[in-house]
Amino acid sequence: MRRARPGALPRGTTERALTSVEAGADFEDAGLGDAAVRDAETVREPDRHHRDRQVSKLWHITLSVSGQEAPLTEVRRALEQLAHDHPFLLTSRYATDHAEIRYWEEARDLHDAAAVALRLWGEHRQSAKLPPWEIVGLEVIDRETYHQRIAEGYGPPPAAPVGVHPY
Repeated sequence: MRRARPGALPRGTTERALTSVEAGADFEDAGLGDAAVRDAETVREPDRHHRDRQVSKLWHITLSVSGQEAPLTEVRRALEQLAHDHPFLLTSRYATDHAEIRYWEEARDLHDAAAVALRLWGEHRQSAKLPPWEIVGLEVIDRETYHQRIAEGYGPPPAAPVGVHPY
C-alpha cells in the first residue's frame, strides 16, 4: 500500500490516484464479501489508550454512472479491471450507456465515505479504461440501514452473485 498524504499525487504522475487508508485499531478484520460483512463490522470496546479515537464504520455504496454508448465488451472489461483495482467491489451491473457499482467502504462518517465514492470513477478512469461517463447517482447508507432494508424486503437484495453482470 502506498503511504502518502490522502489525495497526494503519486510520484511521476499528473493524475490523482485513489488512496486507501489501512483499517485502524478500532476495526477488526473484514473479508467484505456480503456474507462476511454481516459479521465483519465488529467494533472493539475502547481501551484507555483509544478513548478519544473515532470509530470506523462500514457504509454500503451504490454508485450510478451514465453517458454515451460504449461497446458492451469494453464496458465489461473496464468494470472487471475496476473490480481488480478496487478489491472491495461487490457487484457491478452494466449496459452500453450506464452502470451501477455496489461495494462496502470503511470510513469515519458518511461525508468521508461519500467523498471516496465520488472520486472512485474519475480516479480509475485511465487505469481501468472506464468509459467517459459521469456520476449520476450516489447512495451511501450505514450497515444497519442496509440490513434493515433487506430484512423488510426493500432495496436491492444482497450482492449475489458477486462480480460484473449485464442488466
